[in-house]
Amino acid sequence: MPGIDLYAVRADDLRFLVALANTGRLVAAAAALGVDHSTVSRRIRALEKVLRARLIERGADGWELTETGRAVAEHARPIQKAVEQAAMAAGGARPDMLTGTIRITAPDGFGTVFVVPALTQVRKQHPNLNVELITATRQLSLYQSGFDLAIAVGKPEAARLHTELLTEYTLELYATEAYLDAHGEPASAEEFNRHTLIFYVDSLLQVGDLDLTRYLPQVTARFTSTNVFAQVEATRQGAGIGLLPKYLAIRVPELRRVCMPIAPLWLGFTLAVRRDSISRPNVQVVREAIHHQVRIRAHELS
Repeated sequence: MPGIDLYAVRADDLRFLVALANTGRLVAAAAALGVDHSTVSRRIRALEKVLRARLIERGADGWELTETGRAVAEHARPIQKAVEQAAMAAGGARPDMLTGTIRITAPDGFGTVFVVPALTQVRKQHPNLNVELITATRQLSLYQSGFDLAIAVGKPEAARLHTELLTEYTLELYATEAYLDAHGEPASAEEFNRHTLIFYVDSLLQVGDLDLTRYLPQVTARFTSTNVFAQVEATRQGAGIGLLPKYLAIRVPELRRVCMPIAPLWLGFTLAVRRDSISRPNVQVVREAIHHQVRIRAHELS
C-alpha cells in the first residue's frame, strides 16, 4: 500500500472504529470499550491520519462511516472477534457465545409483544450479549444511525440499509361490549361519525402508512395518542372505538371486533439492517430470533 506505513496502523485503533460502526454513537462505543468518548474520537482520528483517509462523518442521528470507513471496519471485525474470543477463553466461556451490545429499534407495540420474547430467547443462549431495545412508532430515516436492527411500519427507502419484509399485520375496529350496548354498533362510515374513534395524533404521526384517510376518509379521530398502549387502554375503558393492531387487541379480554362492513387495514413491518452490520453474528442471531417469533405466532398478526 504505497504511502502508508503499515507498521504504524494500530490494531487497537481498529477496534475503536469497529465499536463506533456497531453503535453509531461515540458515547455508546466508549461504554462498550470501557473508555470515555473523547478517547474513541482521538483514536479514530489517529487511525484516519495513518490511513490518510476520512473514516467517519457526522450524520443526522449520530456518526456514519464513510465508504472507506465501512470497508476498513469490515476487515477489522476479525480483530475485534479475536480479542473477544481470547478474553472469553481466559474466562472459561464457550467460544461460540456472543458478546458485545446490540441495539434494536421497533414500534412500541410490536417491540414489546414480539421483539422482547425474541431477545429473551437470544440472551438465554448468549448471556454475555447485551441488548438495547428502543421503542417508538416513527418513520425510519434514510440517514438514521445508532442501531443494529430496526423495525419500521411500511417500507423505508434507504440505500444504506438492507431491508426485508418482516410480516404483514392488520388493524381492525374494536370496542367493549359495554360501549356498544350504550352507543350502538355502527353499520357504515356515516354512522361511525356519531362515535368516538381512538387512533394516533394526526399532526404528530410520523408514519405515512398509518394515515387514517386511507382507511376511513370521512371519519375524524377524537381521542388520540402517540402511544398505541394508551389507545388500547382508552378503548378498554370505553372511551370509544379503537382502530387497533390485532396482536394487541386480542390480549384484552374486554374487547371485541366491531362488525362493521369494512375490510381490515393491512400494513407491513419492515426489518432493516445497516449494510456494514449485516454479517455480524449477533445481528444474524437476533434477526433470526425475530423472524422465528413472527413465524410461530402469525395467527396473532392477521
